[in-house]
Amino acid sequence: MKKLLNIIAFVLIAQGAGGIAYALTGWFDKWALVHRIGFLDGYEIYVCVVLIALGIAVGAASDAVAARGRD
Repeated sequence: MKKLLNIIAFVLIAQGAGGIAYALTGWFDKWALVHRIGFLDGYEIYVCVVLIALGIAVGAASDAVAARGRD
């Protein structure tokens, strides 16, 4: 379970960071997915920040799951 949560956290953080990099520089156009979703037009930066925060939260939850499993 911890590995799955770590993978999800990595994907969320990577997509958030890639989306911010795309919004600011125009690079990563094929890699970042946030700019491809039509109803998010104008809110890409905010969504990317939320993705990064959610990725950090999922990463922290994976550590909590691992700690609970050791008890």
